[in-house]
Amino acid sequence: MAAIWLFGLILLASCSAGFVGSLAGLGGGIIIVPILTLVFHLPFELAVGASIVSVIATSSGAAAAYLRDHLTNLHIGMFLEIATTAGALCGALAAAWLPTGGLFVIFGIVLLISALPTLWHHDQVGQHAPAPCIFARRLALDGQYIEQGSGNMVAYTVHRVPQGFGLMYIAGLISGLLGIGSGTFTVLAMDSVMGLPFKVSTTTSNFMIGVTAAASAGIYLMRGAIQPTVAAPVALGVLLGATLGARVLPRVSSQNLRRIFVVLMLFIAGEMLVRGIAALW
Repeated sequence: MAAIWLFGLILLASCSAGFVGSLAGLGGGIIIVPILTLVFHLPFELAVGASIVSVIATSSGAAAAYLRDHLTNLHIGMFLEIATTAGALCGALAAAWLPTGGLFVIFGIVLLISALPTLWHHDQVGQHAPAPCIFARRLALDGQYIEQGSGNMVAYTVHRVPQGFGLMYIAGLISGLLGIGSGTFTVLAMDSVMGLPFKVSTTTSNFMIGVTAAASAGIYLMRGAIQPTVAAPVALGVLLGATLGARVLPRVSSQNLRRIFVVLMLFIAGEMLVRGIAALW
């Protein structure tokens, strides 16, 4: 009976995490790991393993729809996955050697960094666009998509490919280390550094984070850090919450949503930092 109650509570908490993460555009993993560790007192490694499974589930579900709408740039996604996958493998291996307190501190810092972009938005891309990148031309990374509102074809050029590739390694490292998908960092790299339209950045990032998470999932599975009794309700709950959040998002005020989310993220980051510093001390 206790196991059933625990399953239900984790499912409910994961659904809430997926809902809030979907509204904020960061995914549920960045919220579910603190919930599992701070509320349910699960070991950090088990929380990360369950979060990685949920990232794979939610990414796979949404990626199909984005591919059908031709918003995802597969050339960019598959090329940058080389960097994110390498980073994820390094992060998953490093997680076994870092103390739990250190992982809490790193997670708190990542939460703080993730909360900052929600304070402002920039929808105009390429006002001072740099010169076209020779790597983008050689690799055929430039693309186009159809704007659903107007039906117009929007063409775009990719810039600063080497810089974006390097940032993707860092994003993968964070994903493998903390199990949060690191969609924030991949979107920022593609949008701000590589000059992709925001819709293309978010959809391509969603396609990438599932593959990146799958790369590190094998390592956590071999270490016994993916427990079905935890991973199953987390994956199901986050998927349900993210689906509900996608439907509610158009009706929510962006300004109020950002304020609430920033407060929530700062609170969770503070809790993670306090616990991590106390463990290290």
